[in-house]
Amino acid sequence: MDGHARGARLHAERIGWGVAGVRILVEVALTAEPGATVGLLGPNGSGKSSLLRLLAGLARPDSGRVLLDDVALGALPRRARARRIAVVTQQAATDVEMSALEVVLLGRTPYRPPLAGVAAADLDLARRALADAGLAGFAQRRWSSLSGGERQRVDLARALVQEPDLLLLDEPTNHLDIRHQLELLGFLAESATTVVVTLHDLNLAAQYCDRLVLLHAGRVVAAGTPGEVLTTSRIEQVYRVRTDVDTAADGRPRIRYRRA
Repeated sequence: MDGHARGARLHAERIGWGVAGVRILVEVALTAEPGATVGLLGPNGSGKSSLLRLLAGLARPDSGRVLLDDVALGALPRRARARRIAVVTQQAATDVEMSALEVVLLGRTPYRPPLAGVAAADLDLARRALADAGLAGFAQRRWSSLSGGERQRVDLARALVQEPDLLLLDEPTNHLDIRHQLELLGFLAESATTVVVTLHDLNLAAQYCDRLVLLHAGRVVAAGTPGEVLTTSRIEQVYRVRTDVDTAADGRPRIRYRRA
């Protein structure tokens, strides 16, 4: 959708974080240039979702810092941060008794004065975001009646109407069929917004991300272009699976898994 959003530069340096004495992230570094799509990869338990929460400012790192356009996240007022950063989690709440349109309009909250009603411009943005998410005609559908994939796309529309400079998504292709996975990742890749997205599908990450950061046991194992990160030896090291990696016609790596 058209908006005033522009890509921000995100930089995380030497991020450390843990819970109850257990180190979850150790010396993690990440940079996303304005407008880039950066994929976070790694097996379950590697720290991807935890890192995304720190990049969003939803939790504070124990060490290191996160900068948005060279300003520390902690120095940004909450309302300003909510205007600049949008987050799409793996599974949105299931006990919401609202229409799809009302859920999407929550993304305009950082722009409305307290107790102010919904402006016509906000309604237009919300309806356009639903259409961009492939949900035209869903405005009055109740949240509880939606499938997991439909909820995922409504939550994406809610993030889009924030018109963020930085969009953070935690496994957004979960619950989506193949067509909607390709549409979503294609949309993100073409967006002017800076995107950081966690993914499990290595081929989708190779196809749609500008850069990849591969995590293992809370540490960055590799960072760079898809071709630099997704090698047979590194995939076997991190995922414990054997693969053949060749180069597709577009120059990006293509992974084929060997039978066990």
